[in-house]
Amino acid sequence: MANRLRSLMFVCGLLVGSAQAQEMLVVASTTSTEQSGLFGWILPKFEQASGIKVRVVAVGTGQALDIGRRGDADALLVHDRAAEDKFVAEGYGSYRKDVMYNDFIVIGPKDDQARVRAASSAGAALKAIAGTGQPFVSRGDKSGTHAAELRLWKDVGIEPKTLAGYKETGSGMGPTLNMAAAIGAYTLSDRATWYAFKNRRDLDLVLAGDPVLFNPYGVIPVNPARHPHVKKEAAERFAQWLISPAGQEAIAAFRADGQQVFFPNAKK
Repeated sequence: MANRLRSLMFVCGLLVGSAQAQEMLVVASTTSTEQSGLFGWILPKFEQASGIKVRVVAVGTGQALDIGRRGDADALLVHDRAAEDKFVAEGYGSYRKDVMYNDFIVIGPKDDQARVRAASSAGAALKAIAGTGQPFVSRGDKSGTHAAELRLWKDVGIEPKTLAGYKETGSGMGPTLNMAAAIGAYTLSDRATWYAFKNRRDLDLVLAGDPVLFNPYGVIPVNPARHPHVKKEAAERFAQWLISPAGQEAIAAFRADGQQVFFPNAKK
């Protein structure tokens, strides 16, 4: 009897250990972190350190925030600062922490008929594209990239949907770059996805470096006071790992096409 009891306790211990090892954290994030390969690089390191498995839902930032509002994710890693701050202020997120940054860049045909390479700013580039009637492909998906693009158009007083050459994909950065490559159009991309993108055809990086193209990313644990079912402890461990020396070093070491495309900037 004692032996059977010990055996049963041993099996129960194995089952409990297995369940703990299989804890699954759901992270809603952007297509740029997924399609660039960043998550494929850093998540195995986090999972090894924590024993927590991560399932990424890669969508535009607007959709990721909506997923968080519904309580269908435990944490977010996104890049639309104004929308992130609003999400936390409304009580959906516990807090927001800086994790890393990169920048947006303007991509276009190598022959650059709109002469974007000569533009003095991102706004001047959009004016040149609109003024010469060149095609422009937008993500049109309420992502962080789409929000940044719309801010740029607004700053120069142009309603892009009135332009004959303006097209929306309603999709992620990869499919948007594919369409731009197929029709020889301009587009706004994050640098990480561009360097990871292989189907460039006649596309080239034609403008970068304007300070308005700065692109910060933040981590936000979903607030358990709003959604009690979320995995509070696992989300906290994920957020704190990202901003820890180990997480920051992992981000800094990632390369796309041999280039560093994300730069850690967690506050000490």
